[in-house]
Amino acid sequence: MIAGSVLLTLAASRLLSAFFLRGLPSSFVLELPPYRAPQPGRVIVRSVLDRTVFVLGRAMIVAAPAGALIWLLANITVSGSSLYGSMTAFLDPFGRFFGLDGVILAAFLLGFPANELVMQAVSEGKHAVGYTCYHMPEVLLNLDNCFSVRMRAPRTGSLEISTYYMTNYLCGYAKALVERGIEGGYNFLSALAGGETCTEMNRTLEHFEVLQLVKNENFFVSFIDVPFKVTPHGLEHYKNQITKKVLEPLHERYGTDISDASIRKAVAEHNEVCRIITEIGDMRKLANPPITGYEFHVLCLVSYCCPKALIIDKLRETLEEVKTRVPDAKPAHRARVVVVGSEIDDLDFTRTVEQSGALIVADRFCFGSFPGRQEIVLNDAEPALDQICRFYQETSQCPRYMSQDKVHGRYEFVDKLAKEYNAQGIIYEQMKFCEFWGYERALASHVMTELYNYPTVCVDREYTGNASGQLRTRVQAFVESLEIKHIHKEKGGR
Repeated sequence: MIAGSVLLTLAASRLLSAFFLRGLPSSFVLELPPYRAPQPGRVIVRSVLDRTVFVLGRAMIVAAPAGALIWLLANITVSGSSLYGSMTAFLDPFGRFFGLDGVILAAFLLGFPANELVMQAVSEGKHAVGYTCYHMPEVLLNLDNCFSVRMRAPRTGSLEISTYYMTNYLCGYAKALVERGIEGGYNFLSALAGGETCTEMNRTLEHFEVLQLVKNENFFVSFIDVPFKVTPHGLEHYKNQITKKVLEPLHERYGTDISDASIRKAVAEHNEVCRIITEIGDMRKLANPPITGYEFHVLCLVSYCCPKALIIDKLRETLEEVKTRVPDAKPAHRARVVVVGSEIDDLDFTRTVEQSGALIVADRFCFGSFPGRQEIVLNDAEPALDQICRFYQETSQCPRYMSQDKVHGRYEFVDKLAKEYNAQGIIYEQMKFCEFWGYERALASHVMTELYNYPTVCVDREYTGNASGQLRTRVQAFVESLEIKHIHKEKGGR
């Protein structure tokens, strides 16, 4: 039967070529590389030299001196103050100029995940709990003797080591965390709490556990199973996962108070930070804001990566300072934009966008303020844990939720931000190989342009790469198009 089908196919092809589809004869050339017999010995020697020796050499050249420097700065005291404390005091006047202070400025200049505030809290007996995603409720990691640290790996150089353990086809954020972990950058952590929300981050958490990247005998990694839909059954499952895999282990290992009263106290502190950040962010609604998107991004990163109790006073001071600012008569920006997309903790990205003429007036991305810096309003009739889990599920803007109400809700949310903050265009950004935002960016940018009439531009970027000239050119062209559209609108559409 099969042989007959093949013969009929060949015969039909021959007849068509001879009578109906005549033309010049074509040729197909396939160049094959020269065949070489396998050389196992050479492969093994090369692997040892290229991988093992390279890794050890890099650890000796980079990781060991860097770790020693951090340790010396934090532990050598002069006149009752550590060298790192003295450095932050020196930088304080420069930080004040930007509405920050020396501690915050030093943390971002050096790019230490274990910044001075984190180390201060750890030295006071607090336990740092790292997390990577909005699906892990931040407020529940700030109970009693714990504080949350959203994981970053700024200014990571080569990803050779993490790529060796993982693959080229993972997002740079996931690999950079493993790279920084191998270098010993997260030894201050007491736990790492994550969710089974994307395969890339699953691999990262797995490597933290398997490779034992954190040198702490009580350290643990937890995975929670996050539902794909917001339903009563899904909410109950979500709550049980958080209780059994995060709260109870914290209580058993570190004696953390996970009672309802403790949770409500953490919510009150969280809401205070959110009120300050929101009040500062709302100033971007003004025609000529006293704060830039870059400065606001710095403040958001601080609120995610530092102990809340140690930054509230500093945030209040920053709020009062921003209120007294008098912006220049002529705005420095040429267009107002909303940035929507995946994880951004790269300040160079924000700086480049604004140096290209676009003021970022709203930030709907991971590490941004929407969502993440909205107050959690609790009632007294229902357990606080239930209300918090429902809040995070309902307010999540992650494209992992694919139900129709969530998909359309994300469009409406961006539309609302653009209107409230008077944005003229939308920048959709996606970290390379981000599986969920890869789909969302392509569809959402089209929908927002065709159905909501917003000019949009899409940006595909790396995590570790500095802001490129290509990004600058792309944003500058987008800003110019927004200016032209504005001119046409003033002329009545002519």
